[in-house]
Amino acid sequence: MIVNLTDQLVRDEGCKSYAYQDSLGYWTIGIGTCIDRRVGCGLTNDEILLLFKNRVALAKAALAQEFPWTTALDEVRLGALENLTFAMGVKRLAAFQKFLGAMRIGDWCVAHDELINSLYAKEEPERAARLALQIQKGEWQ
Repeated sequence: MIVNLTDQLVRDEGCKSYAYQDSLGYWTIGIGTCIDRRVGCGLTNDEILLLFKNRVALAKAALAQEFPWTTALDEVRLGALENLTFAMGVKRLAAFQKFLGAMRIGDWCVAHDELINSLYAKEEPERAARLALQIQKGEWQ
């Protein structure tokens, strides 16, 4: 039963959590939000910021739930872990057992080295180097 504009638009546009091509072939997400650059569509700055803030909050919550000990870390080192969680997800981060073990006990030099020698560092060398240094020094990089 349709009782408002939202119901009507969800019915007419659909609701998808992934990019899809609409009936005219334009790339679209969510509830009929065109993001196809061929026709000048895209997200507004406010939409980008809203999506970003939501994803950061999800990453922080996932990290705290999976590794409760991280909430006792200082803001800078916790920020490095949140950055990694945002980038790769908490499940992939969980595979970095030696790195996380060093983080848990505050062995910043070993944590640095483990991150630098990880597969992630081969995929994202500059980011990994900055985050490893942030962990080692306890200063934002």
